[in-house]
Amino acid sequence: MKVLVIGGGGREHALAWKLAQSERVQRVYVAPGNGGTATDPALHNLPLHTPHELADFAQAEKIALTVVGPEAPLAAGVVDVFRARGLRIFGPTRAAAQLESSKAYAKEFMQRHGIPTALYATFTSAAEAHAHVDKHGAPIVIKADGLAAGKGVVVAMTLAEAHAAIDDMLVANTLGVQHNVEGARVVIEEFMQGEEASFIVLCDGKNVLTLATSQDHKRIGEGDTGPNTGGMGAYSPAPVVTPDVHARVMREIVHPTIAGMAKDGVQYTGFLYAGLMIDAQGHPRTVEFNCRLGDPEAQVILMRLKSDLFEVLMHATDGTLDQVELQWDRRSALGVVMAAHGYPAAPRKGDAISGLPAGTADLQVFHAGTTLDGGVLQTSGGRVLCVTALGDSVRLAQQAALTAVRQIQFDGAQWRNDIGHCAIRH
Repeated sequence: MKVLVIGGGGREHALAWKLAQSERVQRVYVAPGNGGTATDPALHNLPLHTPHELADFAQAEKIALTVVGPEAPLAAGVVDVFRARGLRIFGPTRAAAQLESSKAYAKEFMQRHGIPTALYATFTSAAEAHAHVDKHGAPIVIKADGLAAGKGVVVAMTLAEAHAAIDDMLVANTLGVQHNVEGARVVIEEFMQGEEASFIVLCDGKNVLTLATSQDHKRIGEGDTGPNTGGMGAYSPAPVVTPDVHARVMREIVHPTIAGMAKDGVQYTGFLYAGLMIDAQGHPRTVEFNCRLGDPEAQVILMRLKSDLFEVLMHATDGTLDQVELQWDRRSALGVVMAAHGYPAAPRKGDAISGLPAGTADLQVFHAGTTLDGGVLQTSGGRVLCVTALGDSVRLAQQAALTAVRQIQFDGAQWRNDIGHCAIRH
């Protein structure tokens, strides 16, 4: 059978790599793919982008299953286009994807359905937003209401940072946010104390199947310092998600979200990612929803998944996830992101990449911002690679990943040496 993965980042490389391992899959296409998927003989890049181009290809090539990686095609309604043509695709519809594409929609939804989250207010007026920040003080969280490729959130530790973020999002739009029709909006939230974790499930409309837990490291600098990024590394499993926390998340967040969507007339299918903040007492609250696998969480989760992902997603698109039990590698997986010079503010492109280690059962280098130019692998985005390793402990997985990272060369490469520090501390 033939499979199509939509997207061109590290998550999509990991999805395509895992799907290609299925005995039932003969060919995996990635649209548009990247330098890593271009150099993998099991994968085939396609220069296609729009929902209708992708659906035309899937129809002509008799694609058995399409999987959507990033947020932009979901918000553009690619799932609706495929379903209208009777094509099998895994992902949420445009209406369901509003849980991610609009922060304001997500906050209103959580409030309406009693899902624990931070207190918040929404603004279109910069003056009113500034006044709100002055009244409530810092630290405080400023979120752009729209898709910003993981960069639309500023955790402002000072009033000056908060005011600058409001001006960036409502006045200058330096983040390149894809705004809603009404124009620019910001959501301003209380700052939540605790430890973050990523809780990702598969939904087939009624049944829910949980993936392994993970923890992402958002800030650029070691010790979780500096500006937020799309993610500088991740590891799985996350010890902060104890069995008790896991049960609470399912009971208080995941099941009410799926039921709430159905109550609102929107059936949820696809990956659902709840970004959690877990306080010292083990109470989870929702930081945000994503309607997809996380990145770089996908890379560490899929390294540990022993089950056939193609079979799992066929069940998910048949509505039979209740028949699936996932098998996991007992070891830890840890991924270190190598980012481009200037990331996250102004990543440089065009630096040649060398020294990539060969992939093994315990080590994979997943590509994100890479491209092949005349046979030369080059940087083409902010997060360039995610070097992902398995180990008998988080510390051993960290050592294996960092050993490989230090072999890889490109000018201006940035990475963190402390990915997994929370688990090592636990």
